[in-house]
Amino acid sequence: MSRSYFRFLVAAAPFVLIAALATPASSQTASATAPDLSKVPLIPRADLFGNPVRAGGQISPDGRQFAFIAPRDGVMNLWVAPIGNMAAAKPLTAETKRPIRQYFWSPDSRQLLFVNDAGGDENFLLYGVDTASGATRSLTPFTKTRVQIVQVSPLVPDRILVGVNNRDPRWHDIHSLDLATGKLTPVLINTGDYAGFLADQKLILRAASKSRSDGGSDYYRVVDNKVAATPFEQVGLDDALSTAPAGYTADGKTLYWIDSRDRKTAALIAQDVATGKRTVIGEDKRADIGNVIADPRTGKVLAYGVNYLRTEWKPLDRATGRDIAFLEGRLKGDVNITSATTDNGKWTVAVDPVTAPTSLWLFDRKSRKLTKLYTPRPALEGMPLAAMHPVEIRSRDGLTLPSYLTLPPGADSNKDGKADRPVPMVLLVHGGPWARDNFGFNSAHQLMANRGYAVLSVNYRGSTGFGKDFVT
Repeated sequence: MSRSYFRFLVAAAPFVLIAALATPASSQTASATAPDLSKVPLIPRADLFGNPVRAGGQISPDGRQFAFIAPRDGVMNLWVAPIGNMAAAKPLTAETKRPIRQYFWSPDSRQLLFVNDAGGDENFLLYGVDTASGATRSLTPFTKTRVQIVQVSPLVPDRILVGVNNRDPRWHDIHSLDLATGKLTPVLINTGDYAGFLADQKLILRAASKSRSDGGSDYYRVVDNKVAATPFEQVGLDDALSTAPAGYTADGKTLYWIDSRDRKTAALIAQDVATGKRTVIGEDKRADIGNVIADPRTGKVLAYGVNYLRTEWKPLDRATGRDIAFLEGRLKGDVNITSATTDNGKWTVAVDPVTAPTSLWLFDRKSRKLTKLYTPRPALEGMPLAAMHPVEIRSRDGLTLPSYLTLPPGADSNKDGKADRPVPMVLLVHGGPWARDNFGFNSAHQLMANRGYAVLSVNYRGSTGFGKDFVT
């Protein structure tokens, strides 16, 4: 493929980007000069946008197996390998039409559970595949039905809670699913128009949510699988995009919230279920609390992440803080814990250097041993991947817009994140609007930077993650 430039047109939907071959660099205006890329290797589009070699790696709850998604005859399927022997990996599924995009381990480590639809109809059903035999079966064998995963717990290894809408397509009834037999046992029939349910680590239903006429949500206690008549918490429209329960502890005594009520940004709050008392665990004036790391057995939050320009981890206990500091010191790039064993002794850790391909590692917390598992896109190793620079842009009326700038090779000789001279730039607008851009490897940024363009992604007002005033 010859090195060409692109002009971009934003279609009616803001997340749709249409690329077309454009005029060569010589026709650019004099004020914007394309850098000389004659000696810069061209990164093939397939290496940036094609199927990764491996993706979505997760360690089994018992720590003995490792699963991932990888191509099989060109379609993304589930694979499994013994821990410490990736060469012995074997495919478990044989999907030929619809790629598998998400999965999770059964709590007893015997099955991989995944959801998939047929031909893009978005009726996602639940399937299980035995890791020993490779036998696959449908666990929700219905038509015109979409499954919800309500709760999976290491404390209940033989069952999970699911919601299915086969009785009434508008609402999901809650069932207990026996993972060995596939038997579905009704737990709560949803005749009250409830949009969602929460359960604790013992698979006991604790709360139900219902949409409000103003666009918010009401939350009702569930006792003995019966929903209370009046809500115990109410969330109005202004907080609807930034307030939601984050889960119960295993003993059911504490309910965590990501909550923006009575504050500008969403805080991590622990609520005493018996008294209703609320305690602020973590907050940040710049951005909402985002991800949390919780103990798999107790459900207690061990650390939380604040994502303003980049994710910053805030540990809540000494051991977790020590391990996060160790990982950030050893791995070059932003780190994220992607899965853990039930005893929380082993983690899979994703690292994103941006200027090198991402990779996944196995971390033994006791021995402090780090083992590289795979690089999703090994073809990018050694390629001229461009750095991403977090920047704050002031809008005309004084609002600070967290943004991300990528410069083409040769445009920033001192690597300070500022171009030596004006270069052509693409403004890459994220979809939503209730979403946000993030720091990290971005295939579109890399494609265009490699072909001579600066790329700017702006979290414009209406983007989520920076407080409710920023959204509204």
